[in-house]
Amino acid sequence: MDKNYQIHRLANGIRLIHRQVKTTKLAHCGVVLNVGSRDETLEQQGIAHFWEHMAFKGTNKRKTYHILNSIDSVGGELNAYTSKEKITFYTSTLVEHFEKSVDILSDLTFNSNFPEKEIEKERSVILEEMSMYKDDPTDAIGDEFDEIIFPNHPLGRNILGTVDSVNSFQQKDFFNFLEQNVDTHQVVISSISNLPFEKVVKLVEKYFGGIKEAKKDRKREIFTGYKPQFVERYKPINSAHVMIGSDAFEMHHPKRLTFFLLTNLLGGPAMNSRLNLGIREKYGYVYDISAGSTSYLDSGQFSIYFATEDKSLSKCLKLVHNELSKLRDKKLGVQQLRSVKQQIMGQIAMSGESNLSIMLGMGKALLDKEKFETIEEVFQQIKAISAEDLLEVANEMFAEERMSTLIYHPELKSHS
Repeated sequence: MDKNYQIHRLANGIRLIHRQVKTTKLAHCGVVLNVGSRDETLEQQGIAHFWEHMAFKGTNKRKTYHILNSIDSVGGELNAYTSKEKITFYTSTLVEHFEKSVDILSDLTFNSNFPEKEIEKERSVILEEMSMYKDDPTDAIGDEFDEIIFPNHPLGRNILGTVDSVNSFQQKDFFNFLEQNVDTHQVVISSISNLPFEKVVKLVEKYFGGIKEAKKDRKREIFTGYKPQFVERYKPINSAHVMIGSDAFEMHHPKRLTFFLLTNLLGGPAMNSRLNLGIREKYGYVYDISAGSTSYLDSGQFSIYFATEDKSLSKCLKLVHNELSKLRDKKLGVQQLRSVKQQIMGQIAMSGESNLSIMLGMGKALLDKEKFETIEEVFQQIKAISAEDLLEVANEMFAEERMSTLIYHPELKSHS
């Protein structure tokens, strides 16, 4: 691990990972908890995300206004997000306000008191958020595709929960969820600033050191038994929306990085991706077409997404499968392989220019892998990938019989 990253463990099990960047005037700090929507029971669907909202609504020593004003008033940012496996609270401020950030983050993570009146207000906000997502086919199809890939499993459930579950939550439910899931040994404070490690350790000990140790013997439900499905729906929309994909490699799988490279070549953010060139640029059938993969603790997901006019749908599906088959059948040449690697290394290097995204990545990596790999270490792994490796993974992952498909058709289409 890079000597720029230093780690300190508090007596209660909470860990700090810090990187000193002497040239920056900003301090980025986050609290990453190894708790997410997959840790909810069926009745608790959506409570992790609801808690993320409620953390800003009052603690034992601060009201909502004081929490929000504390960082905003000094020109900083205080924010949070929930994923399937993590909840993260974070701040970005000028370095002289770092202590204030650490104080606030400690308070809203561990001392939230979930006022009943605020629960009622925030319930309406989340129900509105759910309506917005359902009204947007791009979001709705992604959520439903999760259910298709991970049926009857927490990874397949919507992070926002259901209308019934969100309507049911009371103050005691939040306290119960925290009691069941927050393990201080599974909490990381991640920090990047020009401050020396010793100073950061001192402030973290001051505000997090008094938190009571909590150990949980929590076991996440492992996902197995993926089965491909073909599902069609009719919606009040103007275009056809499509997702094609399957389960994919888990986070620690040795082929995960090879697959990431392959997915990037197929439909990554660059305009020269195979799907963009072969479907948008060549035929003009789509405005946007992309492919991506996500890795979880024990599984993963691969998906291709596009929207097109209903009349072009069958042509698009054929072209997508054509691109998958090319990657299965034809090994990349020496120049193509070099170009694919250069492209992904450039993208990684650009994301590494953002101290905020590095800080968030450090916290997550320490929880998931017990270390944070430097860009140089990742580059070495990428350089070691061969054209044969890519061909082998393409044949394993892009086999047509593995693919699930979800199509949203416009309702105007006759159901013939």
